[in-house]
This record gives sequence, C-alpha cells and structure tokens, in this order.
Amino acid sequence: MTDSSTTSKPASPQTPQLISCPDEMRIAVQEHRAQGRTVGVVPTMGALHEGHLSLVDAARRECDVVVTTIFVNPTQFGEGEDLDNYPRTLEADLTALAARGVELVFAPAAGGMYSADHDTTVTVGSLASEFEGRCRPEHFPGVATIVLKLFQIVPADFAFFGQKDYQQSLVVRRMVADLNVPIEIRVCPTIREDDGLAKSSRNVYLSAEERQRATCIWRAFQKAEELLTAGTSTTVDLIQAMRDVIRAAGVTHIDYVAITTCDSLVPVDKIDAPVVVLVAIRIGETRLIDNHLLRPPA
Repeated sequence: MTDSSTTSKPASPQTPQLISCPDEMRIAVQEHRAQGRTVGVVPTMGALHEGHLSLVDAARRECDVVVTTIFVNPTQFGEGEDLDNYPRTLEADLTALAARGVELVFAPAAGGMYSADHDTTVTVGSLASEFEGRCRPEHFPGVATIVLKLFQIVPADFAFFGQKDYQQSLVVRRMVADLNVPIEIRVCPTIREDDGLAKSSRNVYLSAEERQRATCIWRAFQKAEELLTAGTSTTVDLIQAMRDVIRAAGVTHIDYVAITTCDSLVPVDKIDAPVVVLVAIRIGETRLIDNHLLRPPA
C-alpha cells in the first residue's frame, strides 16, 4: 500500500487509478459528478472475494463510475483480534477490480486516515448495542467512524454493502439518515459457496476440517426453514434446533443465535412476519457471522 503522501498511480487501460491521498480522491469524485456522472462506492478492507466483487458488479450496473475503497480499519478491531494478520492482497485486488471495470481505487495508509491526534468518533445507538455490539464493543463505533470518513472522502451517489454484515448495514443506514449524509445505501445479497458457507475474507483462516464444520451455519438455517414450513413458529424452538445443528458439528463456542425483526433487531417470540436469523460462532481461532431471512409460510 502506498504512503498517504503519495498522490496517485496513473491509470492504464488494464488497472484502475489508484489513489492514496484523501484530498485527491475527493477531487476526482467531485469532477466526475460535476460532469453529470453517477458515482458508486464499495467500501472494503481488501482481500477481495466474489462477495465483494458482486457489490462491485451491482455498482457497475447502476453507476457511471465505480470507486472501491481498500483500507484495513484499525479502529474496528478489538484487543486480541486479527488486525495484524488480516489478509492484505492489494495487487491481487487491483487485478480483480480491473476485470470488473472499476475506475478508481482509494487505498490510503493508516496515517492518511487517522492523524496522531485523531480524537473524534461516531457514537452509535441501540441498533449497535446487541449481538456484534455486545461481543465486540469497539467494532461499530470504529465502523461508523471510518464509513463516515470514507463518505466524506468519496462523496458518491450510492454506497454498496453486503447483507452478510446485516447488523452493520442497519447501523450504516441509521447513521446516514441521522446525520443527513447525502448518499443512498444499497444492500446486496450474500454470496455463498456451493455448500452454503458465506464468502468471507476470514474463511482463509479455516483448516480443511474447520471449513467443513463451518457449513453448520447454513445447515442450521435450513433446519429453521424446514421447521417453520412444517408449522413451528415459536422462536425458542427454532433457536434450540439451530443450536443443536451447530453443536452437532463440534462447535462449542456460540456467541449468539437470535431471531429478530428485520429493521430494528428486536427479538421476537413467534414468526408471523418476515424476520432475520443472526448467528455468530467461533471455529478454532476464526470467528464467523452470518444471517438468513425467514418468512412465515403463505
């Protein structure tokens, strides 16, 4: 990753224009918008996989210019988490983005985003208080702060996020609404492997045996679907059944299995409207999160 003092790497027909300076990035986007082009931004931490690239494809379909940001944000990692070991694959990411026709990539150094005396963060509310917020208290303030900074640096028309980070997408939507940020949020479907495992940059941490066990999350979702279709709508029974599937795979560390309203993440006792199932588990040293929408039978 280039230093924040570097301005840019010239674009070529094969690669997106790589920018590391926040001011230069802002000017580039403003120039495109001044010429009447719509701009979409896909915020990422790099180590891109087909899940990320599906967001790029969605932005490509809707927007004239696509910007991808690549920044491993230190403020959303807690003590003992995988900040130092988080995969960083900038050259491979640029190659993948070039194949998708991305025009601009913003990849700053940490010093370009957080000065030594940085002292302002975004305070998140009730949407961020449970589930990931309870397990990782530093996470959502860090996410909200960096996303707001990116929206200032990349003043796009649209921003694209994945449903896999469901709670995060709601927190970002609320922040944008509450702080009057002039950008529209698009949330795109989770991309899965053939066996149902949600694509994630952290999947590379899994051994072959752990990778197989990780499919228990998708099988738990399928079990909930099966029971709901058969007439079981009480969430305590569905949650217990999902936990049983996960434990049967040898997973002993379950942070949460919850069934909540889709918009406010309030737990429900019975499914009589669309809900979201939220799951977080740890397999070995790797923490996995996922979610699945459930609808009552017609």
